[in-house]
Amino acid sequence: MTSDTAAVVVDARGMRCPWPALRLARAMREAAEVRLLADDPQAGREVAALAAEHGWQIGDHAAGGWIVRRD
Repeated sequence: MTSDTAAVVVDARGMRCPWPALRLARAMREAAEVRLLADDPQAGREVAALAAEHGWQIGDHAAGGWIVRRD
């Protein structure tokens, strides 16, 4: 997923769930695209559930992060 503007970066590394998902939700209030960096093994499941609930799209997962975008 790409956009004309840079994604907001949310660095939640070192935080345990649900904090990465909560930080993502807060950032998505104002941004159309967020790169979430998280290293909690449960983060992927939490991000997927949050994205499904809000209708967000999840881009490539690389280097411990996800690109999450609003349609």
